[in-house]
Amino acid sequence: MTASNKPAAAPATNFLRNIVEADLAADRYADKHWAGQPGPASVQQAGPLDPARIRTRFPPEPNGYLHIGHAKSISLNFGLARDYGGVCHLRLDDTNPEKEEQRYVDAIVDAVRWLGYDWTAFGTEHYYHASDYFDFMYQAAEALIASGDAYVDEQNPEEMRAMRGTLTEPGTDSPWRSRPAEESLARLRDMRDGKHPDGSMALRARIDMASPNMNLRDPVLYRIRHAEHHRTGGKWCIYPMYTYAHPIEDALEGITHSICTLEFEDQRPFYDWLLGRLRDLGLLADPLPHQHEFARLNLTYIITSKRKLLQLVNDGHVSGWDDPRLPTILGLRRRGYTPEAIQLLCERTGASKSDSWIDYALLEQALRDDLDPKAPRSVAVLRPLKLVITNYPEDQTEECSAPRHPHHPEMGRRLFPFGRELWIEQEDFAETPPKGFFRLFPGNMVRLKYGYVIKCTGCTKDATGNVVEVQAEYLPDTKSGTPGADSVKVKGNITWLHAPTAAAAEVRLYDRLFTEANPSSGGKDFLEYLNPNSIEVVQAYLEPGTDGTPGTSYQFERFGYFVADREDSSTLKPVFNRTTTLRDSWGK
Repeated sequence: MTASNKPAAAPATNFLRNIVEADLAADRYADKHWAGQPGPASVQQAGPLDPARIRTRFPPEPNGYLHIGHAKSISLNFGLARDYGGVCHLRLDDTNPEKEEQRYVDAIVDAVRWLGYDWTAFGTEHYYHASDYFDFMYQAAEALIASGDAYVDEQNPEEMRAMRGTLTEPGTDSPWRSRPAEESLARLRDMRDGKHPDGSMALRARIDMASPNMNLRDPVLYRIRHAEHHRTGGKWCIYPMYTYAHPIEDALEGITHSICTLEFEDQRPFYDWLLGRLRDLGLLADPLPHQHEFARLNLTYIITSKRKLLQLVNDGHVSGWDDPRLPTILGLRRRGYTPEAIQLLCERTGASKSDSWIDYALLEQALRDDLDPKAPRSVAVLRPLKLVITNYPEDQTEECSAPRHPHHPEMGRRLFPFGRELWIEQEDFAETPPKGFFRLFPGNMVRLKYGYVIKCTGCTKDATGNVVEVQAEYLPDTKSGTPGADSVKVKGNITWLHAPTAAAAEVRLYDRLFTEANPSSGGKDFLEYLNPNSIEVVQAYLEPGTDGTPGTSYQFERFGYFVADREDSSTLKPVFNRTTTLRDSWGK
């Protein structure tokens, strides 16, 4: 993240900002060194790389697509670095070759950039992979064996789990825990050289099998995986566990504030233990990074579990990882959410140490607040019904005018034709109106927005009794913007389009994917809460000149914010997705 001065309108403070400000005031990281290339010699010899005051990182595993929860972590880490003259690293934690792919790496890089963040600072691109440090991690593993802090355990995973103990009972020492360091070192080298099958043995830290913290009961550091890695190929057949790898990565990169979600809080004692031992062995230098935990972003009406998202995609409940109903960055982007709206949500929800649920309506409101001042207006008729102005000449048209944005006259005006045959919304006509209905019904008058006042004279039905056409007469001296426009007072005002020139379009009306605020709770299968009405596709008409270029956003008057679909829309065949309505109507 490019360093910059703290913005004039600084985000609201939170406990993480308080920590950073206290550390800066105390010059806690004044002597922080950057390792450059990983390895003991470079750590000892390296000097300060740049004048960054703090250094954070966003370290996703490339085994899936980023979602709205990741956006919160991205916003926090890059935002802190930006606001306090620091650097945020983008690091791909690629320690699990069986589940990681280059396509996920590419998608993560694209998503972070789309969200508006960059990892270049002080002339250096701070983009890394855990696999950059595999050689150092292995050297550290051998050093831990030599110091008596690690051993190779030849139990299988099931046996290890059985001897780990419970929350109320201590674990039991492995029969291999006391083996001489020379034997463990020989076994580790055999593991490295591919002489043992997957799961037959593992390298474990020697800490305390009776610790009340389960994460300190001799955690596994390395496991055997005969798997091709997307970056290192077949060089390695042993891979470090994430809990072993990420403290080392933080230290080698000179991270000052390692910001994680709350589920890593119980891992912090091991994080500190490992870094302290490697420092004492001369492999790392003070000051060491410190881990801080915050509550993840829990939004209602969505799921962020990778397993459940994968199930939705694989079982065909959604069209793919970029389905606009998913909370993935790909899906949100295709739905029409903007980077600014997502950043606004992250700023408004702040950072906390307490888990809580955030109403999905806050994300929708952030989108409205972002788009309202900048989205041009247009008219769409989503469920068209023919309206014929019987006293208007058949061969005549005229122009009507409307602002592109009601609050920004500098954006100019838009012109569209008026004629004898129009499209209106089906819901704007009722042959027998309910009480309080002020739109079209026989004998009633309404204003065609930006056009004339009309009086309904009747309707035509098909053989099944459905209304297929409405007839009305217009009052010639009542055109909007003319001196006589207000000569006739009416209570109803409806939108319309000139039928011969309106542009046909497919419009996808998206809603929330689940009917339950927390679909993972209640003891039911989350699929039971799928919303059967989460998408409705209609054949609509759009105001002439509405741009169907992928990614173009509009406010369709009275209906909400829509975006031209990134995959399927074109200027010749526009396809629009509803991003959100003009106001929250879900609770109603």
